[in-house]
Amino acid sequence: MKKIIALLTIVGCIAATNVMAQGGGGGQQMDPAQMLEMMKQRIKPQLIEKTKLSDSEADKVLEIQLWSQSQGRGLRDLSEEERAAKQKETADERKKKLKAIPLTDDQIKAVDDFYEEMRRNRPQRGGGQ
Repeated sequence: MKKIIALLTIVGCIAATNVMAQGGGGGQQMDPAQMLEMMKQRIKPQLIEKTKLSDSEADKVLEIQLWSQSQGRGLRDLSEEERAAKQKETADERKKKLKAIPLTDDQIKAVDDFYEEMRRNRPQRGGGQ
């Protein structure tokens, strides 16, 4: 019985190590190019379907979204006022970049609605984050 428990413990440790090594845990960050490619594979088809954007417009929207997300990292250390100002600045710049694609106001609203729906439907992370 002790041998079975020891064997199961070893197998569990190996499995956990493999998950961590493959980026499945440990808080490892993906390279931005990898993240963009993953977004193009997973999100782009839904984005095109729901917003009626062209393929090239969707690529540009995903690049802007990745940029916007990167701007949001590291804001925890700021005061509430500084964080709000930085978020507003990023949102304004994001909108300018979307208009430069060029997207119409209706298309920008469709993109914003798409990402809002994604936020509502994603599973919540533990720890109140």
